[in-house]
Formats: sequence, C-alpha cells, structure tokens
Amino acid sequence: MSNPPAKTAKQPPPARSERRRRELARQIAKIDAALPGSIVIRHTRCGKPSCRCHADPPQLHGPYFQWTRKIAGRTRTRVLTHQQYQRYAPWFENARLLRELLAELEALSLQAARQAESWPADDTA
Repeated sequence: MSNPPAKTAKQPPPARSERRRRELARQIAKIDAALPGSIVIRHTRCGKPSCRCHADPPQLHGPYFQWTRKIAGRTRTRVLTHQQYQRYAPWFENARLLRELLAELEALSLQAARQAESWPADDTA
C-alpha cells in the first residue's frame, strides 16, 4: 500500500500579479460615475423625396445621439440632445473602462485562486 501524496503548501500568488490586481482596484476606485449601455450616433434620411437627404451627394439629417441599454431584460433607447451627449459621454466611457478593468481583475483573481488551491485550469471542475 502506498502513502498518499504529501500536501504541498499553498503558494502565494506571484507578486507581479498581486501588484497588478491592486493597481486595477485603484483604477476602479477612481471611477465616480458610469452609465450602462451604449451610444450610437446616427445620420438618417427622411421620407420626403425632395429633401436634401436624397440629393446627390446626400446631406443626411442628424447627428442623433441614441442611448441604448437593457432594463429588466428589455432593450430601451433614449435620444439624447447634443448637450446631454457631451455631458454624459465621459460616463459611458467610464462604464466601458470599468467593464474592461473588471474583466482583467476577475481573470487575475481566478488565476491566483487556481494557483493557490491547485485547481485545474479548465472551468469544468
């Protein structure tokens, strides 16, 4: 009968990964406002055949700033004025940055947990 394998001491996460996680947390903490969804800037044609938007070359109507997001599983769209778009554009950028930073933080945290607990690399276990 063989002896069970000796348990190895849990290894602390590498210092570089830990520093990066702290840096990501600091960057996330600096974000003060974020709006969900996305902004689309549209230029459109109307239904009047004699309008300038049907000329050659066309002079389209707009810009129209459309904010789209999900509320209770349903897509909602709101048209913003140019002033509203300018006011809230940094908040939409913050939300995008927040998602990007959070995804990186989650990946690094998962990697650290896997290393510390000797979990397999696949996500099925």
